[in-house]
Amino acid sequence: MPASLILASASPRRRELLASIGVASLVRPVDIDETPAPEEAPLAHVTRLAREKALAGAAGAATDQAVLGADTVVVLGERILGKPRDKADGLAMLAALSGGEHRVITAVAVNGPAGLLEAAVTTRVWMREISSREAEAYWASGEPADKAGGYAIQGLASIFVMHLEGSYSAVVGLPLHESAELLRRQGLPLWSGGLPPMA
Repeated sequence: MPASLILASASPRRRELLASIGVASLVRPVDIDETPAPEEAPLAHVTRLAREKALAGAAGAATDQAVLGADTVVVLGERILGKPRDKADGLAMLAALSGGEHRVITAVAVNGPAGLLEAAVTTRVWMREISSREAEAYWASGEPADKAGGYAIQGLASIFVMHLEGSYSAVVGLPLHESAELLRRQGLPLWSGGLPPMA
């Protein structure tokens, strides 16, 4: 299956999610400043980053080549929890998420023949109480070190998640329903024998 999409992300999870709907991608990570702007709300922040990644990835690409950028943030109240700076930060994030509800917002933007198209999905996640011993063991696994909010729902942290409302794939890193619609609007086919590109 030849690559029909440029993925402006180094995330192997996003590449795997795209492959699961029949879209091969050529990985071309971009380097942009992901610092939130002053007073920038979480939804505005994640949407802006997805848009900037898609546009940065389009630099030097063919004019008919679609480029997908995405970004995910974990939000507690109105506070954005990024990737842990170190062990202490990672354990503090898990303690803050333990026994309560938080939101995961993932935005996706696809730049291509139909212009710049974007969507954002908010998922509510409830976690059980996480003991300090569990948190220490989870950090020692190495899994949370590069994950927004300090956990990976598709990995070992799945045992902490009691319930979610919204898109599971968006929490992993890419909302598949919304992404598929954007890709179809850009003329990209999905899995063989399935949905054709939109006219």
